[in-house]
Amino acid sequence: MAITTTSAAFWKGFRDGAPFMLVSGPFGLLFGVLASEAGLDVLTAFSFSMAVFAGAAQFTALQLMQEQAPTVVILISALAVNLRIAMYSASLTPYLGEAPLWKRAFAAYFTVDQSYALSIVQFETGEPLTLNQRLAYFFGTNGVVAPMWMSATVIGALLGNQVPESWGLDFVLPLAFLAMIGPMMRTPAHVIACFAAIAVSLPASMLPYNLGLIVAGLAGMMAGAQAELHLPPSGRKEPSPIPAPAQETQA
Repeated sequence: MAITTTSAAFWKGFRDGAPFMLVSGPFGLLFGVLASEAGLDVLTAFSFSMAVFAGAAQFTALQLMQEQAPTVVILISALAVNLRIAMYSASLTPYLGEAPLWKRAFAAYFTVDQSYALSIVQFETGEPLTLNQRLAYFFGTNGVVAPMWMSATVIGALLGNQVPESWGLDFVLPLAFLAMIGPMMRTPAHVIACFAAIAVSLPASMLPYNLGLIVAGLAGMMAGAQAELHLPPSGRKEPSPIPAPAQETQA
């Protein structure tokens, strides 16, 4: 069904993002439980999720805090894990970059793996949308994920050690990223970056303080960038001209 209004674009994003509640719920629950086990109270755990809103970086920081790693290592590791968000932002700029500053600020806060993966596929392969429709779709993808993440963090922090290990919540973290790898493998550069990072991560896992993750991420980014330079263009669709506001049907 064609997207003709900003409202329709939002609800399309909402529907596309809804399945990720099956991941963000247990994912947030696990973070809340681990935060409680690490000695954080409910308010602190909730504030952590609200302020950072980046699951992988939060888990990395929490693990290093438990290992009593130096503060500088914790900060660098969390920032390195989130370097992919900078690449996501650069990739979304051709589609959302003309929005007002305050809207771009909100978009930056809500740029997570799920919202990026869904949005970039919609923008690159879907029907042409106005700028407002693109923004509406982007925010719609977080309509379930963000509230589920925040509320699950609180529930997990309240439950603490009461959650049995047999639930296997620790499996949610790799499952969340595996669910997003398939749709993102659209070009040879993506595949090369992925497998370069995997190849480096195995021997680099022996490095202390999770530094292997940083090394593997940098290797993947360099391999992907080199592939983009030397391989033929992948046929990526450029952003379509934004239709005049008068062409957009009112809700």
